[in-house]
Amino acid sequence: MVKVAPSLLAANFMDLKNEVKRIEEGGASWIHYDVMDGHFVPNISFGYSILKDISKCTNMYLDVHLMISDPKKYYPEFVKAGANLIVFHIEAVESIAQAKELLLEIKQQGVDVGISIKPQTPVSTIETLLEIVDVVLVMSVEPGFGGQVFHHEALDKIAELANLREKHCYHYLIEVDGGINEETGKLCIEKKVDVLVAGSYIFQSDDYQTKIEALCI
Repeated sequence: MVKVAPSLLAANFMDLKNEVKRIEEGGASWIHYDVMDGHFVPNISFGYSILKDISKCTNMYLDVHLMISDPKKYYPEFVKAGANLIVFHIEAVESIAQAKELLLEIKQQGVDVGISIKPQTPVSTIETLLEIVDVVLVMSVEPGFGGQVFHHEALDKIAELANLREKHCYHYLIEVDGGINEETGKLCIEKKVDVLVAGSYIFQSDDYQTKIEALCI
């Protein structure tokens, strides 16, 4: 069954503890935690101190998505704060060699690792990294803001990643983030996605459980 990872970027920050409780009771598998620095993307979100607080009130898998220019500098603080998964962008590093080195370094900290690609970045860019990652995050919108419309080009990337995984017996999960709702979620599932990140679709509703269950079908 597909995993649902509600994005806290769309939650009510004034009532974050209860928001976490509601999505957990609603059947969410992961929490998606977007970190933005105002440089790699034109927005600023939250840091590791809030993640540390969240980790104290839930046992859900904490999926930390670093949309920042210097993931190597900042990832250790998110590991200390309780992250289960650290995902950074291939576009944020200078080379594939640097990306591989950083992935292996993070993996040595005892957490899962992932690589993310923007809508204009082809899967071929990260193909040599697929054997060592635990997650590939396909952005189906331009990173930085919630509530955007799904880019259907992401479906081809999900299918390509699924084929590569089967062909080479890789173990990574395929995650998609951006514009996910019941309709686009089903399209992604048809292409063999494993994790659906959904923000506004869940948090702008009155019934989180119904929305989460709709994505799992």
